[in-house]
Amino acid sequence: MQPNYRKGLVYGILSYSIWGLFPLYWHLLRHVDSLEILANRMLWSLVAMALFFFVVRRQRLRTYIHTARQWLLLLVTASLNAFNWGLYIWAVNNGQLLQSSLGYYINPLINILLGHLFLHERLTLPGRIALVLALLGVSYFTVSYGNLPLISLALATSFAVYGLLKKKMELDATPALTVETFWMAPPAAAFIIYLVVSGQSTLCTFHLPTALLLMGAGVVTAVPLLLFGKAANNISLSTLGFLQYISPTGQFLIGVLLFHEDFTPAHIVCFTLIWTGLIIYTIAELRRLSPKPNHQSIKP
Repeated sequence: MQPNYRKGLVYGILSYSIWGLFPLYWHLLRHVDSLEILANRMLWSLVAMALFFFVVRRQRLRTYIHTARQWLLLLVTASLNAFNWGLYIWAVNNGQLLQSSLGYYINPLINILLGHLFLHERLTLPGRIALVLALLGVSYFTVSYGNLPLISLALATSFAVYGLLKKKMELDATPALTVETFWMAPPAAAFIIYLVVSGQSTLCTFHLPTALLLMGAGVVTAVPLLLFGKAANNISLSTLGFLQYISPTGQFLIGVLLFHEDFTPAHIVCFTLIWTGLIIYTIAELRRLSPKPNHQSIKP
């Protein structure tokens, strides 16, 4: 396996594993309005990234971000990120964890489609089989859900387009995320100031655990996004898409085991089909990328 690909695979697995545990964190803040959580997440993410990039790494943005086009594209990715964050927080804290999980099951399918349309990525036969199995699982779950899952589709599409743009830009993950949080910070700060002035801010209650959780949202947000950015630069969008299944699986397990949500026959069918496809695809990828033995002929 190529060293860069191996690193990308590890980064991807770590980022999606952390995202799979996110419901536990946002559930601790369920008494706080979703918009206030989002604003704090956006603002404190900038603080975390600025400290890491400017203080720890002692680097300058202009070393990596050279053109106005890059700044504008990062404004677009920042907007997609903010939308995705806000909708996800709202879904988790308003009893829609299964819908959010479904969204992140649909997301890899959109990743693969975008990779084929815009990056000319091709799937091998095992990859196509895995895609069909995943599509069947998601379709069965969607039909069983009873209506069009708008939350799921919005989460899936926004994050797939975000991943595509990050892949196309080919920027270093750390400065790119720093600029994204820079774009997010002004509206977030304005909203927090408004809440404080009007006496509606949770921070005004001086409840230390809540305040620490709100500020800590910056760190728990920045870490998996940095890992995701590094993964996107080293592995294909299709492979990144299949790793995506780690996150919703974690969400499902949390929903069933800790939040005591119903685990229906639809979930069982969906899980079985998706994980079968994932195993087939992963085994094929590992075999394809393993170093081939170098058989040299021995002459007498």
